[in-house]
Amino acid sequence: MIAATTLIEVLEANRAFPRSITYLEGENESRSVSSEELYERALGILYHLQRLGARRGDKLILFLGDNEQFIDVFWAAILGGIVPVPVALGISDEHRHKLLRIARRLGAPYLYTERRSLERVGAFAAAAGETQLFEGLRTRTFLVDDLDDISRAGSIQRVKPEDTAFIQFSSGSTSDPKGVVLTHGNIIANWRGSTEVGGFNENDVSLSWMPLTHDMGLIGFHLVMFANRVHSHLMPTELFVRRPLLWLALAAKIRATILCSPNFGYKHYLKVLGERPVEGLDLSAVRLIFNGAEPISVELCDEFLSRLAPARLARNSMYPVYGLAEASLAVSFPPVGAPLKTLTLNRHRMNPGDPVEQVADGDPHALRLVSEGKAIPYTRVRIADDDDRELPEDRIGHVHMTGDNVTRGYFEDPAANAAAFTADGWLRTGDLGLRHGGDLYISGRAKEIIFVNGQNYYPHDLEAIAQRAPGLELGKVVAAGVRRRGEETEQLVVFVLHRSGAEDFLPIATQVARLINEQTGLEVAAVVPVKRIPKTTSGKIQRHLLEESYVDGEFDAELAELAALRAAQRSPGQRARSELEEQLKTICDAALEGKRVDVNDNLFEVGASSLKLIEIHEQIERLYPGKVDLTELFDFPTIAELAKHLENKLATTS
Repeated sequence: MIAATTLIEVLEANRAFPRSITYLEGENESRSVSSEELYERALGILYHLQRLGARRGDKLILFLGDNEQFIDVFWAAILGGIVPVPVALGISDEHRHKLLRIARRLGAPYLYTERRSLERVGAFAAAAGETQLFEGLRTRTFLVDDLDDISRAGSIQRVKPEDTAFIQFSSGSTSDPKGVVLTHGNIIANWRGSTEVGGFNENDVSLSWMPLTHDMGLIGFHLVMFANRVHSHLMPTELFVRRPLLWLALAAKIRATILCSPNFGYKHYLKVLGERPVEGLDLSAVRLIFNGAEPISVELCDEFLSRLAPARLARNSMYPVYGLAEASLAVSFPPVGAPLKTLTLNRHRMNPGDPVEQVADGDPHALRLVSEGKAIPYTRVRIADDDDRELPEDRIGHVHMTGDNVTRGYFEDPAANAAAFTADGWLRTGDLGLRHGGDLYISGRAKEIIFVNGQNYYPHDLEAIAQRAPGLELGKVVAAGVRRRGEETEQLVVFVLHRSGAEDFLPIATQVARLINEQTGLEVAAVVPVKRIPKTTSGKIQRHLLEESYVDGEFDAELAELAALRAAQRSPGQRARSELEEQLKTICDAALEGKRVDVNDNLFEVGASSLKLIEIHEQIERLYPGKVDLTELFDFPTIAELAKHLENKLATTS
């Protein structure tokens, strides 16, 4: 490994090394940027940031959808001692609201974005009564559209290991995002520790479609790979969502040795693959395929490896790991090349302090967990009881961590810091787990969080959105992530306090699902009427009791009644009135397979998640390039409305 104590030193040490980052935009579209070119470009952008007024220690929000633009300005900020703050672009108003909330939290940050995105944020800010905040931010904004000259170099500002490198705000959630402050020393320790176990080196070739606003994308598959002089390839997340089969086709083409995906990515790939045989793929070069960022399904690992066996993907390449932003990503890794190790436990004996109760795989109460290895070097992990006392092996408890890669805390958030750290300085991860045979197994979570599509969502965020439905109030709505037996990923389920009949509840359920879908891009699997919401004596909602009742089928009769009522109330399918409507209906029917979509149905009420919207948009883009923007699907959410909008666009350009 190179000798470096800060990210600036990493960039300088690799500047002259003959290695590049390749940006993949399609099957035969790519662009490679050498380390030397990256360094020169970063310095050129730094000049403009400093000219705008950004100085060492200032915060710079990166609000970009383009990987290459993101990497360039990220390193520009690092060289200037400016603190990058990545924020996901997203496609809904909630993402724009998150940007404004983060800007307010940071004080007077700078912003690096494109003109189109800035205009959308401005329009949203005007509608949301945030014009003053936005206008202040606009004066400190640099538009990548205006970057036409990078010939002049900015002034490098030397930093120390204890200085802040960047701030990683929680993904997914929007109402009260927490900023994890990571120092140069944290990142360097994570790089060294993960490399000592993973053995990453200059002969490796990596490929990632994870967003650079996510810690696995930015730290794991850019910073760690770059520091190890790996030839890294970055694929847009949206491209993977639209064409998941392209991911492994490109991996085979470039002879990738290191890949990654959260649980949902494997499922998305297999769903699109369907029953088709894997043809023309040679994945024999892959030595590690990271699996992390959300709870890991053993069954999904097995299915994925079995389906890709004809492509010569080694069974021992699947690499289940545990990490989180507070650890600068990596916490524990298994040995490279080791087969998956699993443990099957009684799902009803999983509370802190419970002894492990192993059961057979076929037991009706079985929950299979996978080993996520041991703590990487420079990191320590312990399992503790409710009073923060360390527990012995084979006891369920809270996962705590400490080490050189662990954050010192959240940005200007004393309450969050007080809750996060124990009296003896360990960080509470919010996860539950155990040690068995020296290995770490994650069994669940103590913190209230929902994992969907590799992102973390706090239930109270989703509940606040649902409460916009008429008649719903705080405490009457409970959002939860539920994984039914045999399912490979979590579903978002919303429980609503309702004591009258199904007929009265149906419009409420429809509106709750639409609001959450429209604002967050998440599909609500079910909105469930409940007669009571269980709470502790102190008034805290007991989500786990509702989750268990749902898994055990206690609400099946109510849900069946709602489904029958919904089917009965639907008007006879309205036929498309034009060829354009017919085209759009065909596209929506294919993307929303299994759902009945009429031309006047609101796509968000039908359950068109952000992933489905991207699929729908891609097909429209193929037929009518540049005519419909992805965000316009929110403005025209029915086939009829969208067809009329597209008709007008075509008329003005013909």
